[in-house]
Amino acid sequence: MSDTMQAWVDFALEIDALKGVERKSKPPGLDRYENAAEHSWQIALLALALAPQLAPDVDAARVVGMLLVHDLGEIDTGDTIVYATEGWTERKAAEEAAIERIFGRLPAGRGDALRALWQEFEAAETPEARFAHALDRAMPALLNLANEGQSWRENGISHQRVVERIGPPIEAGCPALWAYMKPKLDQAKDQGWFGA
Repeated sequence: MSDTMQAWVDFALEIDALKGVERKSKPPGLDRYENAAEHSWQIALLALALAPQLAPDVDAARVVGMLLVHDLGEIDTGDTIVYATEGWTERKAAEEAAIERIFGRLPAGRGDALRALWQEFEAAETPEARFAHALDRAMPALLNLANEGQSWRENGISHQRVVERIGPPIEAGCPALWAYMKPKLDQAKDQGWFGA
């Protein structure tokens, strides 16, 4: 039992590294960038809050599980801004290798359920995975809306690029959320909150 417990403790310490993965958006009111662990925590709580109202037929616990594991591969790869358009195939292969390494630290077979949640999120084929993707794509934009376009301006991200990149997955996974966000993004464009 102590070897098994040590493996779980080692896993917990390994995933602590997600706190050191810096993202491109700043939390509202703070003069620092958020980290990937904060992002995962925030959208997991958002899923718990929104699922009953906006996606009553999804298993909220599975959505939360996906959101808690979806960025663990970034421990090895770092974060890439959601609006990036190149290198995704290579990046996803590197993240998958990281997931195998991280979940491989667990006792035999114990990482399978966690790995399955990560794979389900990546495939984006189930209603739960589409809902999880919607929240993952929405949160950086919601932070930007709260920060007058901070990371859009800093990284030269246009309104069109944001809408094209996040609109389809948000609309597919949580149409009500996209209906809320689209006019806000248009208003942000009018206010000059986007990059070139």
